[in-house]
Amino acid sequence: MTHPFTYIDPNSKIAPNVKIDPFTVIHGEVEIGDGTWIGSNVTIMHGTKIGKNCRVFPGAVLGGDPQDIKFNGEKTTVEIGDNTTIREFVTINRGTNDRWVTKVGSNCLIMAYSHIAHDCIIGNHCILSNSVQIAGHVTLGDYAWIAGVSAVHQFVSIGQHAYIAGGSLVSKDVPPYIKAVRNPLSYGGVNSVGLKRRGFDLEKINHILDIYRYIFNKGMNTTQALEFIEEELPATDERDEIVTFIRESGRGIIKRFGKGAIEED
Repeated sequence: MTHPFTYIDPNSKIAPNVKIDPFTVIHGEVEIGDGTWIGSNVTIMHGTKIGKNCRVFPGAVLGGDPQDIKFNGEKTTVEIGDNTTIREFVTINRGTNDRWVTKVGSNCLIMAYSHIAHDCIIGNHCILSNSVQIAGHVTLGDYAWIAGVSAVHQFVSIGQHAYIAGGSLVSKDVPPYIKAVRNPLSYGGVNSVGLKRRGFDLEKINHILDIYRYIFNKGMNTTQALEFIEEELPATDERDEIVTFIRESGRGIIKRFGKGAIEED
């Protein structure tokens, strides 16, 4: 199912039932899994691995050299999981000798004109809306959603089930399960709508909300809040994940919005 106007390097590994449209170029050391569709005018550079049942729309460039002046031609890769959709003119760069790979998980939606730089690790079920720009070494947890025209600073971590509002400048880490909104980017409450959609019951959502009340709304500093949470709140996977994320934050987490902010219900 390859058009005669398509170029495929003989050293690539393309599953038999992959469909590739005309004017696409696939370089060597590329792997593409069963059931994947590659649109017209796509460029897939060496070292790119694409899973099963993916869709890559026209104009995308996958596996390009990292835009990093320290890069010296090391053999690095891009890895894309199964059932992921990559829309028009998305660019995803290979890793450097930091992580050696740039990863996008399974069941993701990467919308048009988005950029994922070198050494990023994008979890499963993530959504990047139109024109999201992600710098190098960024990590996104599963089910993270970044709304359109947002920019993420290098080395930032965004926790699972977090939601970033459109047009945001993300320069601090965003803990899991929350909404990040306003300018400067601030805590905007728990992402309760997203959690309900993913099967979290009301008891678990309220537990997460209690944790973040102590972190953002009770007048404690971060160290005091985490110590109180570990001593006074019941141990759960969610509690431990939040505490660990904040303690391991390399850039520090976003803060509550400024004076006069209203606590959520």
